[in-house]
Amino acid sequence: MQANIHLRLAIPGDIPVLQALIAASVRGLQAQDYTPAQIEGALKTVFGVDSQLIADGTYLVAEAVPSGSESHEPEYDGAASLIAGCGGWSKRKTLYGGDRWTGREDELLDPLHDAAKIRAFFIHPAWARQGIGGMILEACESAARAAGFTRYEMGATLTGAKLFGVKGYVAVKPISIPLMNGEVLPVIHMEKRVSGTPLDSDTRRFRRV
Repeated sequence: MQANIHLRLAIPGDIPVLQALIAASVRGLQAQDYTPAQIEGALKTVFGVDSQLIADGTYLVAEAVPSGSESHEPEYDGAASLIAGCGGWSKRKTLYGGDRWTGREDELLDPLHDAAKIRAFFIHPAWARQGIGGMILEACESAARAAGFTRYEMGATLTGAKLFGVKGYVAVKPISIPLMNGEVLPVIHMEKRVSGTPLDSDTRRFRRV
């Protein structure tokens, strides 16, 4: 099926679909880098929806809308459009984790001194390797840059680090995240410095529905 990809800001009503997408993404795309126990443990806390990003207006969804369709309702069961991927950026200190993660730091960052956080990128397996992650990343970097940030950083999964390395992110150090089931999830702290002049676009150009 031919489809057009549209980016928009996530809304609270997207959360059930995003939860399903995240689980499908992690189980379908990260099995080569993590064990089943690590994946299931991480889905309980680390991999999940961070509703603060949605409230801040810094979380995007990529909708795949079939050619000729005018509907933008996010759904997965054969109707007009579906959410193919998601990702965001943050002006807060939390580096990773969903709503159930206990290590959250919601204090605001100082753009003059701190790096914007690139957060929670997940692509549905059916839409993997089609440039959707890169599209969302470019939009997030543009938005953070317009907000005055000159650096970006993230806690990248071993799977995601491959994409982010191609996009100019450099590994800084490994991070070991303890999970509630006794497993440890290895991720990579990565950073990128802004180059060139600030861009004009930001997430405000994406429509709310």
